[in-house]
Amino acid sequence: MPSILDGVDQRTKLAGHNRLELLLFKLGGEQRFGINVFKVQEVIQCPNLTQIPKSHPAIRGVAHLRGKTIPVLDLSMAIGAGCFSQNCQGYVIVTEYNRSTQGFLVSAVDRIINMGWEQIQPPPRGAGRNSYLTAVTQVDRELIEVIDVEKVMKEVIGGSDEVSAGIIDPAIDTFSQHVLVVDDSSVARNQIKKVLEQLSVPYTLAKDGQEAYEILEAWQAEGKDLPRFLALIISDVEMPRMDGYTLTATMRKTHGMKEVYVLLHTSLSGVFNQAMVEKVGANRFLAKYVPDDLARLVQQQLREHLELYGPPTQS
Repeated sequence: MPSILDGVDQRTKLAGHNRLELLLFKLGGEQRFGINVFKVQEVIQCPNLTQIPKSHPAIRGVAHLRGKTIPVLDLSMAIGAGCFSQNCQGYVIVTEYNRSTQGFLVSAVDRIINMGWEQIQPPPRGAGRNSYLTAVTQVDRELIEVIDVEKVMKEVIGGSDEVSAGIIDPAIDTFSQHVLVVDDSSVARNQIKKVLEQLSVPYTLAKDGQEAYEILEAWQAEGKDLPRFLALIISDVEMPRMDGYTLTATMRKTHGMKEVYVLLHTSLSGVFNQAMVEKVGANRFLAKYVPDDLARLVQQQLREHLELYGPPTQS
């Protein structure tokens, strides 16, 4: 499917306008799933895989593509739906997540759809904590499920949530400051939460840009001076209802929110995000997920926030 990544410039224009394109695929049944096209490098028929001894059962092996060795995860197995092919028949969606390249084995690739983030909704409340859904949407009267890939990556590949010794500066006045965390992935929220707790920074959590903006409006209604009260906002980019780009752009047009520091913290990486930081008015971009990098940036901003405003008043 060589046309998947054609017209990247055109797709880039979608960002900042609360729009995205989803690549639809299947995992052995009729249910269709979606993944943001910006995460996709290419789609190929499943190549010969080299087995990895003692690896996670969902890792079907590694593929050798243009001089790179990448792990291939059976996405169906990773979400507990079982293996759809013993012989690795199907397609591999090669993606970039969290500073790494990996392939997701799927049974079929359907098509690309263009839609607004407001059409992407949080999963039903009955989905439960063990659900692998991060969002759902409707296409042709069919429910499309968006998998929480960060949860899959955490469970299959792992990774530490701990800040390394020597990174935390105990001299910073952290407790008198506040951070707003915005992310639709429960795993990502918990990862950021753990870093902030290790830094002893008070925080508020939001599941998407719309909820975050409503929280900001509520704080304003209470009389809070947001630039003084909030040391920073740590926001994901891909989120239902309102994405991180749109949240940032909306804040920059809203009186009393313009000066709040926004860190876009996303598994989408590359030059594209640096350009979008400037376009929507964010202060910084950081690719997920390295606890030490996040801790350093948060502490740097806490210092600068205190120098600029002093300890915030809790109005």
